[in-house]
Amino acid sequence: MKATGIVRRIDDLGRVVIPKEIRRTMRIREGDPLEIFTNSGGEVIFKKYSPIGEISPFAVQCAEAMAEATRLGVIICDRDHCIAGAGISKKEVQGRRVTPVLEDIMEGRKTVVLEGENHQALEGVDRKICVAAPIVISGDVAGVVVMVASDTLSKAGDSDEKLVRVAAAFLGKQMEE
Repeated sequence: MKATGIVRRIDDLGRVVIPKEIRRTMRIREGDPLEIFTNSGGEVIFKKYSPIGEISPFAVQCAEAMAEATRLGVIICDRDHCIAGAGISKKEVQGRRVTPVLEDIMEGRKTVVLEGENHQALEGVDRKICVAAPIVISGDVAGVVVMVASDTLSKAGDSDEKLVRVAAAFLGKQMEE
């Protein structure tokens, strides 16, 4: 674990403030859920909670089925990282951070088709976004389903757009139950 040199006191209601620098680095926003753990060394650990991470084996199967049905790669991300990928090397995408473009798509809460543009979905991965649909759980955006291509000539068809939209809605419903 990395020492930050920042010390905070717990207030009379048992609260502690997570410093802005740490929140910014870890992309923790107001209202984000955090898991709280303790370990055998007596440390208290805060970890961003990812509802998509809870169903990652299912997300992997979903991505694989979609990639087999299309000519494009598929990635499924939570708000911060890639959870599942298919049609692409898993080592290339697993755990990579989403780009600001993908964050904006999630914030917009609408399916987006990008043609002829070279917007990357994940940091350090040279794959462009063809179509992306946010995963919404009980009114909150929890992640995104994205079809990606390795070149700007590939584009998503109407059926690809519908498939991504259906997959995002289905994953959202799975997590609501």
